Amino acid sequence: MTKQKQKCFPMENNEREMGRDGTRALVKMNPGMDQQQCIIDTQHITTHTMGRGDLGRGEGEKKLRYMLKDGSCPVVFHQSPGQWSFFLADIFTTLVELRWRVMLLIFCLSYILSWLFFSVLYFLIAYVHKDLEDQDTAPCVANVRSFTSAFLYSMSTQATIGYGFRVMTENCMVAIVVVTIQALMSCFIDTVVIGITVAKMACASKRAQTVGFSSSAVVNARNGALCLVWRIADFRRNHILEGTARAQLVRPTKHPSGMISVTYQDLDIQSRHLILATPASIVHKLEPGSPLYSLGPDSLAEEDFDLVVSFTYTGDSTGILHQTRTSYTPADIRWGQRFQDMVQVGRRHYKVDYALFHQTTWVQTPMVSAQEGDRGRPPPTESIVQSQQPFVRSSRKFRRSLADVSEEVVQEAWL
Repeated sequence: MTKQKQKCFPMENNEREMGRDGTRALVKMNPGMDQQQCIIDTQHITTHTMGRGDLGRGEGEKKLRYMLKDGSCPVVFHQSPGQWSFFLADIFTTLVELRWRVMLLIFCLSYILSWLFFSVLYFLIAYVHKDLEDQDTAPCVANVRSFTSAFLYSMSTQATIGYGFRVMTENCMVAIVVVTIQALMSCFIDTVVIGITVAKMACASKRAQTVGFSSSAVVNARNGALCLVWRIADFRRNHILEGTARAQLVRPTKHPSGMISVTYQDLDIQSRHLILATPASIVHKLEPGSPLYSLGPDSLAEEDFDLVVSFTYTGDSTGILHQTRTSYTPADIRWGQRFQDMVQVGRRHYKVDYALFHQTTWVQTPMVSAQEGDRGRPPPTESIVQSQQPFVRSSRKFRRSLADVSEEVVQEAWL
């Protein structure tokens, strides 16, 4: 268990912060000192919660996540149909998705192999034309008498348009055709290599790394209802104009037959469309219809699911569509905590302290599920008034009918 890092700040009398176990997170050094609020940095806390699902696992075995924190999925394909044909059919995307060291190796090999290929052709032309044996004959390529000189001529032809010691002559038409083909091939290689390099530098995944989610999600009470909250922020100065947030609950299930099925369920999000000028909090209300409605702090630790969250947006500089995603497991959800306030209003600017982006603090929260909280909550006044309205209407009708009957009896007695 690592040591928890705490920061204490003065706390007002009307504030009450509660811990996850129901105790107050207050520190009182002496009776004469004021109370202090302890802010717990959950990013530096190692917490292990063992539920029923952990009893069958080994000591060092960890739960396999459906999606990693960086947004990648630990999925390996075996014996996929047309495995190599798919990569060759979309060769440009395949090259863009390669790592930089592999791309640099291909970049170097493409030029070196082309130089070697055309140097072999120039050497064969000089050998057939007997430029290597007779020094007095008019050569096809001046001063190309060996394979080394042929390689140097090939490299100078493809790398520059200026010639010096070795030049092409008009004695061999085949050599002129080969030079023309090499010039066209050099333009093609330059175009492909430069295009792939620019595409890799402007890749959407690189821009997505500058938009991040909080390391954990929290559950607290908002406007009298339990809500699941997580944070998102853009760490660049050229902020995103608008984006769309989405959350999906992924639950893998293993059947007794050994088959594994994965179910997906979308979560309703308040304020789905966001403007990330400042960090924003994404809120999911735990209400009837939510898959987390019946889960409390104890039952949540026993669940096995991945909360996959994503944010899709268009970059204002490049106009390319980007997506940032991550996932939260039940161990990443902190019950009874809230995020620290990191936005302050100045005279001319909004000040954002990103050092508080992942930090949370305890807050007073019911330690029961939203379903149990709704059962113990009294019905609202509006529902009571609406339930009394039919009774009031029926009593009015009864009074009217009683008045009509009495009026008829009086009329009959008069007659």
